[in-house]
Amino acid sequence: MFLGNTDCYNTVFNPLKEDALTHKDEGHYAGKHHYHVTLDQTLTEAIKRRSSEGKVSCAAAFTVARELKMKPSEVGEALDLLEIKVVKCQLGLFGYQKRPRLVVQPAEEVPLELEKALRAGLVNGRLSCAAAWSIAKRFNMPKMTITAACESLKLRLAQCQLGTF
Repeated sequence: MFLGNTDCYNTVFNPLKEDALTHKDEGHYAGKHHYHVTLDQTLTEAIKRRSSEGKVSCAAAFTVARELKMKPSEVGEALDLLEIKVVKCQLGLFGYQKRPRLVVQPAEEVPLELEKALRAGLVNGRLSCAAAWSIAKRFNMPKMTITAACESLKLRLAQCQLGTF
């Protein structure tokens, strides 16, 4: 499924750049996309069914991607264009009401094998969201346990699969 017609569709927001949005940009998510896209109606409806008060959970966004056989980044782009905020990050990094930015505390200890896997997954000193998910699956651990290990090891997470960071 395609987001819509544009002659520069391949000019996609790069979450590795330092131009990721901050809290002051809230409500202006579409501005990070420098081209015009007409959203697919099926995608728009699927997102709106799962959103409430201009917000959608990370898990719900991934459900949309899975159901429509789309990349999470395509759903994330549509969320931006619809000005819908992603909340309840599955890694625990953001979007939890009345809590600090990060809901996960550093792990008290990190098993050596897990530490090796995390460090092996680093690219430019950061662990991508996709790599964190993969490691969680490989070690049969909750995603937030991976975040706790990263916090303990002072490893930064990057490249949200939805494009939020």
